[in-house]
Amino acid sequence: MKNTYIISLGGSLIVPEIGIIDWQFLKKFRELIIKRIKLGERFFIIAGGGATARNYIKAADHVYKTSDDDRDWLGIHSTRLNAHLLRTVFRDVAQASIIKNPSYRHPVKKKLIVAGGWKPGWSTDYVATLIAQEYDIKKIINLSNIDYAYSKDPNKYKDAEKIEKINWTGFQKIVGTKWSPGLNAPFDPIASQKSNKLNIEVAILNGKKINNLENYLNNSSFKGTVIKN
Repeated sequence: MKNTYIISLGGSLIVPEIGIIDWQFLKKFRELIIKRIKLGERFFIIAGGGATARNYIKAADHVYKTSDDDRDWLGIHSTRLNAHLLRTVFRDVAQASIIKNPSYRHPVKKKLIVAGGWKPGWSTDYVATLIAQEYDIKKIINLSNIDYAYSKDPNKYKDAEKIEKINWTGFQKIVGTKWSPGLNAPFDPIASQKSNKLNIEVAILNGKKINNLENYLNNSSFKGTVIKN
């Protein structure tokens, strides 16, 4: 699909803290996306679970020894709630229903299509790669609350180095090869393996910096990490 972008929108941008929805971010994000749609572009936006997902998983773990499947379903329903919020605030341009199963090609009638989580074992980053595969899209924009991916967790290690460009083999050495519910990684390990096979380019950007996202869409200089072969 020409002039089509996939955005994996980190749930931490939508729900940064328990009980707090960042409507100010959503308003600025909407303004940019509407502007780009008027330029003839189309978007698939996949919502993450954010603090809502982590809070539900944590609560369940306090009460009972939950299975990975149950923890995953809590996260999935959190992403779908966030996806419905996105579809609501983009009601005038968005497809009426959200994508819950990305394993086949859905008819596209609108300029914006929203998706949520799919099934246990697969993150919303993985949903993004499946949509890329179904619609032959070679670029995914991963929006979170960090400026770059790092060589290690910068919150724990002072010697962590920012990464501007890296190939998929190098990136997988950093994030590993396993997915777990509530995993906090720049881009999910399983989605990384899939992206490598499909030769997809992923750009990791700080979603709070809307002007930086616009620079990326304009093919101008931007701050972020690009992962590609």
